Amino acid sequence: MKKTSLIGGIKENFPSGLVVFLVALPLCLGIALASGAPPLSGIISGIVGGLVVGTLSNSNISVSGPAAGLTAIVLTAITDLGAFELFLCAGIIAGLIQLILGFIRAGSISNYFPNNVIEGMLAAIGIIIILKQIPHALGFDKDYEGHESIFDNGLNFGYFAELLGAIHPGAIIVTLVSIAILITWDKVHALKRIKMLPGALVAVVAGIVLNQIFKMTGSSLAIQTQHLVSLPVPQSFDDFKNLVIMPDFNGFTNPKVWIVGATIAIVASIETLLCIEASDRLDQQRRVTDTNLELKAQGIGNLISSFIGGLPMTSVVVRSSANANAGATSKSSAIIHGILLLICVLSIPVILNLIPLATLAAVLLLVGYKLAKPATFKHFWQLGKFQFIPFVATVVAVVATDLLKGVGIGLAISVFYILQGNMKRAYYLSKEKLNDADEINIKLAEEVSFLNKAAIKKTLKNIKPNSTVTIDARGTSYIATDVLEMIQDFANIRAKEEDITVELLGFKTSYRDYETDEDSHILVTHRRAM
Repeated sequence: MKKTSLIGGIKENFPSGLVVFLVALPLCLGIALASGAPPLSGIISGIVGGLVVGTLSNSNISVSGPAAGLTAIVLTAITDLGAFELFLCAGIIAGLIQLILGFIRAGSISNYFPNNVIEGMLAAIGIIIILKQIPHALGFDKDYEGHESIFDNGLNFGYFAELLGAIHPGAIIVTLVSIAILITWDKVHALKRIKMLPGALVAVVAGIVLNQIFKMTGSSLAIQTQHLVSLPVPQSFDDFKNLVIMPDFNGFTNPKVWIVGATIAIVASIETLLCIEASDRLDQQRRVTDTNLELKAQGIGNLISSFIGGLPMTSVVVRSSANANAGATSKSSAIIHGILLLICVLSIPVILNLIPLATLAAVLLLVGYKLAKPATFKHFWQLGKFQFIPFVATVVAVVATDLLKGVGIGLAISVFYILQGNMKRAYYLSKEKLNDADEINIKLAEEVSFLNKAAIKKTLKNIKPNSTVTIDARGTSYIATDVLEMIQDFANIRAKEEDITVELLGFKTSYRDYETDEDSHILVTHRRAM
């Protein structure tokens, strides 16, 4: 494959970096608000996630920043510790632990996440994005950005009544115009080819212009300040300096701080590994990220972020999805998004504060649809219940709870079906119905564990007297001792009592994990005469 030059990579990925910047900006602010932290702490985390983690990681699609999955932990910790400065020490501890996890190669656990669970997580995130952005699209911004669970805002009849009563016609117009621009940019080939002018930027500019026209004409359609992006605007260097909070290093003597740090490290690492698996699946070139390097990069990112007053970070599915959908081809996109966050927060916060949340909701609505499109559900339905049920269970669980709990439920159901399928595939019967079979051939699988004991025992129990049975283990490399003894008992005791002719092929007297030629002996069983 031809390598892309640095300049070419930046030029090619600038549009996707710009889109991620537009998506990340309100998320960074919203997550800081949800966490009970200073607004700028979310922006700092996003900048470090883009510049530092984006540079150190070898993921081509993933984008890091403050994580919605950590909001409850952060909010509780800040409240219990009594000061954000003490909490920053916990972030430093979390970063150190993640570094250690990277060096001991703990990232390999991501290899055990089934694809149907990862795809279910992505579809669920898509549904959550849609459900959480609909209020913003309608001009109702009581709910903050960055929450994962749709039930955290008290989703009830009172909420719906309040939502319907707060619909703003101007926000709806901005949303519809923005969606029309985004779809047009995606469908019209000539527009799509204009790489340096992404549809999301055009939609955002159109949203700003529309709202300014509404305001200048004194229209009731004008969107008010509370429904716009809200960045702190420092008037001087001293004002900006006061917005940045440094850690109180006395926190390292507080046991609570260490407990919080360890908790953040574990949750952030698991969430990062899940998101990295998802990001790799979103990558059109299917490149594989070094998960151990990713943990190290996240650890360094959290160290730096906490030292300068930022929130803890993880790899984030929403931003990574927006990145992939915008056509990102390398990690240059994540770095560009960090640079844009830094430049714009320092130089043009006033202009950013003109952006209606409705137009950003339009961008995220399309991202959500692409993650949860019906074709994905149809695909897993066609693969059969062993794939479809864990997929749907993960979708429902993530939407109803949160990312980690939902994926845990999905994994448990997936493991159950894997074990069930493994038990059923322990052997192959030449006859489907034992009642009518006089000659039965049972071919054992390559590996037969204790999990298969019940199924094999039931099959042997249902073999009727005077039958002929061949149990073939020539292609089997391992049989659990209790299963082997059960087959021996059947062949040497019950078969004699019920006139069942048994032939055992390819069995060994013992099966070990690392077997030498000296360990291998064929189990000799005499075939009974008819």
